[in-house]
Amino acid sequence: MELVKTATAAGVTTLTLDSPANRNALSTPLMRQLLDRLATALTDPAVRVVVLSHTGPVFCSGADLKETAEAGVNGRVPVEVLADVLAAIWEFPKPVVARIGGPARAGGLGLVAAADIAVCTRPATFAFSEVRLGLIPAVISATVLPRLNHRAAAELYLTGTVFDGARAAEIGLVTAAVSAEDLDGAVAGYCDLLVRGGPLALAGTKQLLRRTPAPTVRADLAELAERSAGYFRSDEGREGVAAFREKRQPSWIPQ
Repeated sequence: MELVKTATAAGVTTLTLDSPANRNALSTPLMRQLLDRLATALTDPAVRVVVLSHTGPVFCSGADLKETAEAGVNGRVPVEVLADVLAAIWEFPKPVVARIGGPARAGGLGLVAAADIAVCTRPATFAFSEVRLGLIPAVISATVLPRLNHRAAAELYLTGTVFDGARAAEIGLVTAAVSAEDLDGAVAGYCDLLVRGGPLALAGTKQLLRRTPAPTVRADLAELAERSAGYFRSDEGREGVAAFREKRQPSWIPQ
């Protein structure tokens, strides 16, 4: 069964969670397919941006609790595979945009936070519901906590309360919250901007956003200057500068 659909156009590959019967729960088969689709997008030079979307009214309800219960005490539970999925999205060298048109819960918030840019509808609801099930939001913390301010994280982790798209944007879980009518246009707008960046430059910028600074400012600046000079000297950097000076589009922008 195909649980993750793929469509590619103008440099953008959309990976659509397509398991609406269980509210796009993170079952092992769905996550394995998502990992496979990401691996394919990674190696395809025509793919410049990945959009993570969904069918049905729910973006993602979190870990598949039915599969979890059936695994018993000693079986492998879906959350263990989720760690691989979040790492794959977080480390993906191409920009990832999450399109959230409905509720997200628990593990689904890990997907949202792992994406570089996330756009939701204002009525979309979110909740770290783990504590109400006697669980903890452990795995998703790797991607969620770097996004949230500490007070919001403590409140929402400990209470499990439901919050809307506007609050999600306020605390940094998503980039923007828009009306349902504007969701697809907002996602397309971000994708149009992203494909204008050089592929290697985008990958390098993602690394920059996640790097650990050197212990001193001088050492940090020396390392950053070396990185910057490397991009100025690269074929991509020289093409970008030449295109700017010649008032033309750089060669990497999809036609």
